[in-house]
Amino acid sequence: MPTTRTRPAGLFVGLCTLDVIQLVDHAPASNEKLTAREQVVAAGGPAANAAAAFSHLGGTAGLLTAIGSHPLGLGVTADLDRLGVAVSDLAADSAEPPAVSSILVTASSGERAVASTNATGRRLAPCDDLDALVAACDIAEFDGHHMELAVAAARLAHGVGRPTVLDGGSWKDGTQNLLPFIDVAVCSADFRPPGASTPTDTLQFLREHGVVWSAVSRGGLPIVWAGPDGGGTVDVPTVRVADTLGAGDVLHGALAHHLAVQGLAGPGHLTSEGFVQALRGAAGVASRACASFGTRAWMQGG
Repeated sequence: MPTTRTRPAGLFVGLCTLDVIQLVDHAPASNEKLTAREQVVAAGGPAANAAAAFSHLGGTAGLLTAIGSHPLGLGVTADLDRLGVAVSDLAADSAEPPAVSSILVTASSGERAVASTNATGRRLAPCDDLDALVAACDIAEFDGHHMELAVAAARLAHGVGRPTVLDGGSWKDGTQNLLPFIDVAVCSADFRPPGASTPTDTLQFLREHGVVWSAVSRGGLPIVWAGPDGGGTVDVPTVRVADTLGAGDVLHGALAHHLAVQGLAGPGHLTSEGFVQALRGAAGVASRACASFGTRAWMQGG
């Protein structure tokens, strides 16, 4: 069985990108050039941002992903190292540039527009030390990218009693193969399983596919959740939104940290009260992240 440490250990499996984030007055029209108010260049991607949040909150975070040895990739790895995230790079021998996300954030609303190659074009097979990486963690989180690797790691984690968390940003090919090994799934409103059109549909689908604890986040609207004994909603704190980029990633990193610290996510350990407390705490951290531009400013000052 996993041990609950003073500094819980989290393994995050999925996408890592180089994020180039520009704060603009408005999205540019065709052939329009804009001068950005501010910019942030940093490591990004759902799993990487969640790992950074987990580390910032006091956990020991490991990231299993693909970055590569291109100079831009080395910068991504250095940024994560500075944040206390230990990277296991399964594309370390590749000289190809990492996935780059180009992001425009509108200053007046905090809404973002994103273009990225994500994990397309890279197939990651399970690494030789995957068993050891899983055994060393208290909780494992998956964002659904690099699906073959995710399924292998989730199967191992599930088999040795490590709680597993899914960041369901969107439905991806192969997600149905991952769900049987997931204990907790927290999905965005954009996560639409086959036949699902509402959060209630999504929660029901997840339950039918073996996920006992699940929730759907909806921006500033209450989070809708379900468990074996019922369900409900969790209010999201109201903040002046400066930037919504990465809020869901921070939510998942904070949720994984809360569950790991409390030892709540192990088989049979999680209760409705514990799940609600974890969601409420994670929503508070994610809302704080939305109050500043970029994916790092919220970490300043504590």
